[in-house]
Amino acid sequence: MFKNGEGYSDPTAGAAISQVMKEYKRNQNETWRRQNEIKSRPKIYVVSRYAGDTEVNVLKAVKYCRFVIRKRRIPVASHLIYPAVLQDTVASERELGTMFGLALLALCDEVWVFGKDQSKGMMAEIAEAKRLNKPLRYYTEEALYER
Repeated sequence: MFKNGEGYSDPTAGAAISQVMKEYKRNQNETWRRQNEIKSRPKIYVVSRYAGDTEVNVLKAVKYCRFVIRKRRIPVASHLIYPAVLQDTVASERELGTMFGLALLALCDEVWVFGKDQSKGMMAEIAEAKRLNKPLRYYTEEALYER
């Protein structure tokens, strides 16, 4: 029984608060359900060219990640993460970034390869995916616009 500030029974206020709490719990459960669905989506390791025209290739990688998201999956693109914190021109740091990327690849459910031309780094990622028996999918630029 709900009581007001003076200690008297107040069934009207009690019913209103009860209704508000039911709506709050229903909304909270829906939020948790939606968040769990998103967190449980398959993780996709994105393989695409970084070397060469890095500015253009980074923009393409972002586009590929957005494609993965539209397919209701979680993109993992190590070549968008590690070049921001490691020097790609320093051999030891490039190796470190490559190894970090391969470690992330091992955690993913699938590997999606974008583009026709494969760089040396891409080939290493594809080889690692095959070694780990990860499902591989190949996409051309045109496939991104198909529904």
